[in-house]
Amino acid sequence: MSAPGPTARRRRRAAVLTAALACSALLTGPGPAAAPNAPPAPTAPSPSPSATAPKLDWSPCKPGSPWDCATAKVPLDHAAPEGRTIDLAVVRRQATDPGRRIGTLFVNPGGPGGPGTVQVPQNYDAFPKELRERFDIVSWDPRGIGNSTAVNCFDTTEEASAWAARPPGGFPVGAQERKAWIDAYEDLGRRCEKRDPDLLRHVSTADTARDLDLLRRSVGEPQLNYLGVSYGTILGATYANLFPGHVRAMVLDSNIAPRAWTDDGARQGEPRTTTLLRMGSDLTAAATLDRFLTLCGSAPTARCAFSAGSPEATRDKFDRLMQRLRERPIGPWTYAKTVADTVNGLYIVDPGWTALAGRLQALSQGRTPEPPVYPPPPPVAQPNPYLGGEQAAAVWCSDSPNPRDPAAYHGLEEDSARRAGDAGRFWTWAAEPCATWPARSAAGYDGPWNSPTARPVLVIGTRYDPSTPYAGAQAMAAELADARLLTNDGYGHTALFNHNSGCISAYESRYFVDGTLPPPGTVCGPDRVPFS
Repeated sequence: MSAPGPTARRRRRAAVLTAALACSALLTGPGPAAAPNAPPAPTAPSPSPSATAPKLDWSPCKPGSPWDCATAKVPLDHAAPEGRTIDLAVVRRQATDPGRRIGTLFVNPGGPGGPGTVQVPQNYDAFPKELRERFDIVSWDPRGIGNSTAVNCFDTTEEASAWAARPPGGFPVGAQERKAWIDAYEDLGRRCEKRDPDLLRHVSTADTARDLDLLRRSVGEPQLNYLGVSYGTILGATYANLFPGHVRAMVLDSNIAPRAWTDDGARQGEPRTTTLLRMGSDLTAAATLDRFLTLCGSAPTARCAFSAGSPEATRDKFDRLMQRLRERPIGPWTYAKTVADTVNGLYIVDPGWTALAGRLQALSQGRTPEPPVYPPPPPVAQPNPYLGGEQAAAVWCSDSPNPRDPAAYHGLEEDSARRAGDAGRFWTWAAEPCATWPARSAAGYDGPWNSPTARPVLVIGTRYDPSTPYAGAQAMAAELADARLLTNDGYGHTALFNHNSGCISAYESRYFVDGTLPPPGTVCGPDRVPFS
């Protein structure tokens, strides 16, 4: 559920968790514009007098960089603000049209484990032009992640690399690999518990939502403008219910259903299934893969290298490839690695789907695919922070209930594979590290989700999303007290990072600028269908 980019690539090998859940005027500026004929907003509650907003000393991240960097000190435990503090790394790109600046837009690019200080600069051009012109774009590495005070369970990079080589790539296949996987993640949990157990208990989504409210105050905004994608949607929903009077404008793109994340608020007893299977990640990945193969098979090989001349023949070609890889891997490309690469390759349509088709075609011809070409790092001070899989685990596993018996996951895998095929195996094992994770959050939030917000929330859901299903957006819109669903009848994970619908961008921009919501039932199509 993470945003695309080299950082996501590095995390994927360390732990499959990170693929799951595959960011002005200095302190003041003009107040937010109200929507025409909008009712007056409720008065925002006064901030807690015990919490002090951190001071942000902005300076260029690198000489000549358009991005500014700062470090915010926040309490480790918001209930004990005089105790230990931790650092949050923050970045800002000032509005390009300062004369028309509205305020600050905070962005979380997903995860958990997505470093906003890297992924938001890396994907800055994906933001609608009007948002770049009229808002300072601000993001941060959430507590426990990246350049902030981070969860790191190893003494050296060599030690981390040695551990990362232990679990099988993608997911385990067979009893021997299942044991290696389970043993590796059990060992990871033990290492993390020894390093900084207090930090592990204070990296919850609710902790980060409280950090976000302090950052809002730090930049002088009376109310929050927020754009959250993927995991950032559950962060946004948590903020909206902890600080409902502080919401000026909030867009939640590619949504996690709140009750799926919390297992309907259950904190006692054994969860029957995993976060991702409750969400329906297996089913939506299967549907998106089927759509990929259908569109590929409908195109000539000049447009989709893996095409076999028809949708049915292309689906058969994929199934035969998976069976061959089960029996005979091609170099490092095992069946499980290829399934994982396929699911992750569906996240970004352009150029991701074309590149994925090329890799599958190479494998079908018995060749090792060419290594991908990645964009250069963004112009920030630390574009390559340590992003071990324990960072995603620290947030996810302490926040969202998952079965605690490692032996249960093989049965869950087979059940999911029966309904969702290969993708079901990938998404089932993505959650298994939580089985032996040693910590639960000390101050989590499990609902309710219907606190009336100062302004309505705009929820965006994509029909063919390999990670967060459209049903999650429907559930989010229904759970929140006042939300409007905007349907993206397109492809890929998040409308923002695929930026392939001018219709979505126009509605999103207008909402942030003046509060205007799209009409109920609005559906936007993509500007271009893949392989067309």
